[in-house]
Amino acid sequence: MELILRGGRVIDPSQKIDGVMDVGFAGGRVAALAPAIPETPETTVLDMRGLIITPGLIDMHTHVYWGGTSLGIDAEEFCRMSGVTTAIDTGSAGPGNFAGFRKHVIEPSQVRILAYLHISHAGIYGLDHGIEVGESENMKLMSPAAALDVLEANRDVLIGMKVRVGRWSSGDQGVAPLDIALQVAEQAGMPLMAHIDEPPPSYDEVVNRLRPGDVLTHCFRPFPNAPYTGQGKIKAAVEAARRRGVLFDVGHGMGSFAFKTARTMMANGFLPDTISSDVHKLCINGPAFDQVTTMSKFLCLGMDLRDVIAASTNNAAFALKRPELGSLKPGSVGDATVLSIHEGEFDYVDTVGEHLIGDRRIVSRGVVIGGKWWHPT
Repeated sequence: MELILRGGRVIDPSQKIDGVMDVGFAGGRVAALAPAIPETPETTVLDMRGLIITPGLIDMHTHVYWGGTSLGIDAEEFCRMSGVTTAIDTGSAGPGNFAGFRKHVIEPSQVRILAYLHISHAGIYGLDHGIEVGESENMKLMSPAAALDVLEANRDVLIGMKVRVGRWSSGDQGVAPLDIALQVAEQAGMPLMAHIDEPPPSYDEVVNRLRPGDVLTHCFRPFPNAPYTGQGKIKAAVEAARRRGVLFDVGHGMGSFAFKTARTMMANGFLPDTISSDVHKLCINGPAFDQVTTMSKFLCLGMDLRDVIAASTNNAAFALKRPELGSLKPGSVGDATVLSIHEGEFDYVDTVGEHLIGDRRIVSRGVVIGGKWWHPT
């Protein structure tokens, strides 16, 4: 055994485990999970008493094409502080610039980066302070044939298609870019992630088009285009989409998460499938901050800790169709996250300016990546 995390509270929803035990790593993978794992003189042993060990956290919605887009942040710096071992970039690059993203960011990264490819040729190229260009407004930028070629050539790191629709992203083109992206995803046999902002199109129009395994991000966005009615009930189209297997992702970001929406949906028994930060340059200093802050908000809204962790581990792995991630089963990828939960009074804010004073905060204490301890600097 090369590394043992000794005596932590292991929460692994993929195995329905919640108890004190050791986690051992060897050869870059999880090697053992047991109440007491024997060590050798060559084993590195880290004392985890009083801490929580989970599978490596997966942030389902990030923008980490640093230097290639104005939104991009540094994945390694972000993951060190946020307990994330797998960052999913959601459409920063399109078929016209994905090669640069792969060569200069994904391949050198110590943190695993997987990506959704944008249907727009240059991805999300026009968002910054003082600039808001909806890349899906210009139908000349829709690049289905090239997107299919790039997907086929990069299946090791690309996990599906991304499209952004709404008033700010597709303008008067409405839902048309989504229909094009769905054609590509269907042809490639891969899932799609759809962004939704203000109407048009409506929330109903978007979810009605999504297939089993497709992901709607920004699922708990504020009005307009909230997922519930004026009477506080879940929209019928949303309930129907969940029944047929559409997945609902938080994607907090700069303008896409409201406490009011989350409270309303959770009161109706509707939890998100995946929790994600949608971290990028315009929200990393607030209101999203990072993955553990987004998870903390749901914990303080009343979501069970094990469900919060599931929504950031095995649920995300299911959405990505990467069962080797999000689990501490022996043989799984050797990633783990170490967390602590602090008690006190913590001020959280959503994207419309509402504040929530919570009594707990989830804090990252370090991660294991590829079987090696990779602590914050």
